[in-house]
Amino acid sequence: MTEVSALQKARYAYQPKLPAVLKNDLDKIAIKFGKATESVADQAELKKIFANTYGKPFATFEKGDNAEVSKKMNIGVILSGGQAPGGHNVISGLYDGIKKANPESTLYGFKGGPSGLIDCDYVTFDDAFIDEYRNTGGFDIIGSGRTKIETPEQYQASVDAAKKLNLDAIVIIGGDDSNTNAALLAEYFKANDVATRVIGCPKTIDGDLKNDLIETSFGFDTACKTYSELIGNIERDANSAKKYWHFIKVMGRSASHIALECELQTQANICLISEEVEAKKMTLRQITETITKAVVKRSETEGNFGVVIIPEGLVEFIPEMKALIAELNDKMSLKADEFNALADFAAKKEWLQSNLSATAFETFNSLPEAIAIQFLADRDPHGNVQVSRIDTEKLLALSVEDRLAELKAAGKYNGKFSSYCHFFGYEGRCAFPTNFDADYCYSLGFNAFLLIASGVTGYLSSIRNLTEPADKWVAGGIPLTMMMNMEQRNGEMKPVIRKALVELDGKPFKTYAKNRDKWAVETCYTFPGAIQYYGPEEVCDQPTKTLKLERQ
Repeated sequence: MTEVSALQKARYAYQPKLPAVLKNDLDKIAIKFGKATESVADQAELKKIFANTYGKPFATFEKGDNAEVSKKMNIGVILSGGQAPGGHNVISGLYDGIKKANPESTLYGFKGGPSGLIDCDYVTFDDAFIDEYRNTGGFDIIGSGRTKIETPEQYQASVDAAKKLNLDAIVIIGGDDSNTNAALLAEYFKANDVATRVIGCPKTIDGDLKNDLIETSFGFDTACKTYSELIGNIERDANSAKKYWHFIKVMGRSASHIALECELQTQANICLISEEVEAKKMTLRQITETITKAVVKRSETEGNFGVVIIPEGLVEFIPEMKALIAELNDKMSLKADEFNALADFAAKKEWLQSNLSATAFETFNSLPEAIAIQFLADRDPHGNVQVSRIDTEKLLALSVEDRLAELKAAGKYNGKFSSYCHFFGYEGRCAFPTNFDADYCYSLGFNAFLLIASGVTGYLSSIRNLTEPADKWVAGGIPLTMMMNMEQRNGEMKPVIRKALVELDGKPFKTYAKNRDKWAVETCYTFPGAIQYYGPEEVCDQPTKTLKLERQ
């Protein structure tokens, strides 16, 4: 084992907590099925696509008999998509469940994400291997990847790998896209008489993979607490120096759960919620005006400082920006070679004036050149604008600066404005998992094994009642098809797990909305501090404010 820090050594020894039912002898844990389920929408279409796995019932575990649990098994596991704190503990929990049931059973880890299954590139876990990764962050135990299993050749390669290793099951640890893939793979295996079952585990720091039975995705707790510590540190600095406005972008392209949770933890002056911007059709000018009003008011009372939290995907929710991005994606993909041959920004701008609508070009032309260039940077694999690389925080800071200059010229603002911009993203994805995520992830993995041992496929591992102590958590599973609808992807209607967005009538957002006018102009900062791993439960084991509010 390589040299490790004192904290890492201590975390190796941490024993994650389990729901009470999972502490029983494994042959005394039985699965109980509830009512049949329906997808969230598009039931008729999804019944056809998932003819063998659609509409399965809810499942919970309770005391009972399970004679099959001690059967020798071969199981594979895949880490899919972006990293999230706790992934190693899902694998640890899965491994411990397998070995507790039968020491002769084997857990294989497919390397580099789903491509590891396609290529049959794997490692075989043993105690020493697993022990180096318990309660640590990252996905480096086997690596991850974003390959999708979608072509006939990829499906056949997956079948070949499953048969070669005689796999009883594959566990896919991932977000909405990865678990959509898990559902499709489960259906394919079932339709083609492949005995291998497929189980998913809910991962994403964005927090947008959830419903009533999946209360949160793992990694969200750790990432939000990591970002909130940094935001709190900046708030303390801002309140000390009293001369800077900090514009802080946090991860969350499709949903603003991270931004909202960080706001609830730190009470920054402004927090923008993409879902609200879209619902109210707020323009860049209106957003700028909202921030500017707070800057002016605070300059008269508190000082020339403040903090603004911005979700990563905000630019896609501003109407004129959304329209611009759509046109850019369309025109630049259709005429990619022609556009890419242009030598400099001036030539590209001239090309856009001829190819975009007048409205879209006017929006593009209004952008600061440094930001406009980012809209034209390297495309993603589908030819689309890489929104995460657009410095939305700088765009807003510059827009506010310009608006304040107008007000100063009109004699309506006498303060000083100086901004700093930050993006907190990768800082949180591989952090040491909090006790909550360490416990939750270990339980998800252990629970996934019991789903496999109970003979089900196409299910997502579910641990509920998460605002209570771990001993009172409820273990079970839900069919992946329950979370699905049909959406247009790359010009085709496809089955996907629906993302859970911030609900504007939900308690977390309403709590923010109730307080934001005060927080905007008064200095109400709170300082979460560093994640604590040892000490009182009320300090170390608490879930997010979002989860507490949602479960009240």
